[in-house]
Amino acid sequence: MSVSVTNLTKKYQTQRAVDNISFEVKTGEVLGFLGPNGAGKTTTMKIITGFMAPSDGDAKVNGVSVLENPEQVKRSIGYLPESNPLYQDMPLLEYLYFIAELQNVPKNKIQGRIAQMVKVCGLNVEKHKKIGELSKGYKQRVGLAQAMIHDPEILILDEPTTGLDPNQIVEIRNLIREIGREKTVILSTHILPEVEATCDRILIINDGKIVADGTSESLRKQAQGQEVLKVGISEADSKDKVIEQLQSLSTVGLVDPVKDGNFTFVINSKDDASSKKSIFEMCVKNNWILSELTPIETKLEDIFRELTTN
Repeated sequence: MSVSVTNLTKKYQTQRAVDNISFEVKTGEVLGFLGPNGAGKTTTMKIITGFMAPSDGDAKVNGVSVLENPEQVKRSIGYLPESNPLYQDMPLLEYLYFIAELQNVPKNKIQGRIAQMVKVCGLNVEKHKKIGELSKGYKQRVGLAQAMIHDPEILILDEPTTGLDPNQIVEIRNLIREIGREKTVILSTHILPEVEATCDRILIINDGKIVADGTSESLRKQAQGQEVLKVGISEADSKDKVIEQLQSLSTVGLVDPVKDGNFTFVINSKDDASSKKSIFEMCVKNNWILSELTPIETKLEDIFRELTTN
């Protein structure tokens, strides 16, 4: 089941929290909705889930408009808000039964759905406790369980690992990856490793506008622009001679010696060119040993900073 957002805008007086954005999430895709705090991620999610009306534009779930038929859209979506509003005094199993009734799960299927959620979300050890007695990590698991209790085809998760310790973060990431094999997932976060570890595609939003859309690899490639290599050479007599030979190659644009790196260089190839083969052949010709030839990739952190810093 797909999600389609078209020309979506949300205004608060003169401020545009979401500014005319459009994107689509395909069936079975895990989309990382990435951006700094206040970028418009949560507002967009609330509009898609029907919790908030847009000022302009529309969001559709499998072709059904959230404006025209919000109840049908809501039945297709499981939503875990950032605040994860749970009833602390309710026993875990009783809470899941209560949510299943709210979501109109047939009476004869409720116990089966609860058992499945307890298993899928790893709640078996803690299932007889009250929610208020659970750790932060297990409360997040309960939040995921309530979002999935009615077996929705789309999951929208707003900052699902907020406040968790490193072990809990890994556990929730693994769980989301498992869920993503069968369902369409939109995952909101500003934690970059979480996106790379969990998501098929990344959408970066800043000041209410989409500033990048693609896989982590494609975003790096777009930001890189040209090939950058770290090259190490040994058994050469003179660093100046090595630089001269490198600069003579038709594919090489810039040669930058690495400080404190003996015969180590950072090389920028010319646009739309690769220098790997010519560097290798140059070393063979001069009887030098090519000890290192490593592509230098732009980090996702650098891309994020560049796109979201005004």
